[in-house]
Amino acid sequence: MRLEQLQAFLAVADTASFQQAARRCNITQSTVSRQIQSLEAELGAPLFHRGSTATLTTIGERFLPRAQRICREWQTAVDDIGELLQGKQPELCIAAIHSVCARYLPPVLQTFCRDYPGVQLRVTSLGSDRALKVLKDGLVDLAIVMNNRFLTSSAELIVDPLYTEPVCVLMSAQHPLTRYQQVPWADLAQYPHVVFKDGYGMQRLVQEQFQRQDMPLKVAMELNTLDAFRGIVRQGELVALLPASALSDVHQDETLAIRDTDTPTLHREVVLVTTSDRLQIPPIAHFRDLAHQLLGSQLGIQSLLKIR
Repeated sequence: MRLEQLQAFLAVADTASFQQAARRCNITQSTVSRQIQSLEAELGAPLFHRGSTATLTTIGERFLPRAQRICREWQTAVDDIGELLQGKQPELCIAAIHSVCARYLPPVLQTFCRDYPGVQLRVTSLGSDRALKVLKDGLVDLAIVMNNRFLTSSAELIVDPLYTEPVCVLMSAQHPLTRYQQVPWADLAQYPHVVFKDGYGMQRLVQEQFQRQDMPLKVAMELNTLDAFRGIVRQGELVALLPASALSDVHQDETLAIRDTDTPTLHREVVLVTTSDRLQIPPIAHFRDLAHQLLGSQLGIQSLLKIR
């Protein structure tokens, strides 16, 4: 059964004429006849009494509302897709890591709302692994996360690098490690650490770095909010390795201190992830462009280095 068969059937039922149905469908009368005959063959019963006018049989009467419903659903689907491709979608859902939500995302959101006032934004702050999962599950349209090539290597995913930033040591202003401008890993390994919970890219990055240094990571506590990190670290000897964007305003807090590690290559890469099919939808493509403009290289990650 094909859509054009149903459309021909409805046209004949409405006009009671194969000739008028052909004009309405902009096809030949013989084509209409063939489509009706094929439909009747599939259903196994005649749909019309053929005479001076074409009138519905009992089977045709029973079939009519179902054919109308199928064609209405098809037209609704075509209209919905057309509106979507024109940028008329009710909402756009984004998942982003905490530091991006707190520091960089607000101007992107504000600009997007100005450009697409009819699209409601839904933003969820999640760890990288969870954000990528909800993207793959179709619950969000884009994810801004710390890059993990093991999770972003799928063929359907589009991965756009946004920026790379250093990872720094956060500690109490009275901590013994403040004597260093670049903290040696051997000294860093002597103190208990506060780390992100499982599922956060930063936890994995820190663990991998300690493994490369062939040193044990002493985990004293797992947290998932930046405010909690600061509150715990300022209390005593615990330290935390955090991205620079999460520490941009720490210089205003006299109870906290920030230092580099003696491994200048310790950085994290932040990427925007979506799927190629989603980029056919104008609001999603526009949000991606805004993210590149406002989160990318022109932001100047070097400005983050001024916090130390």
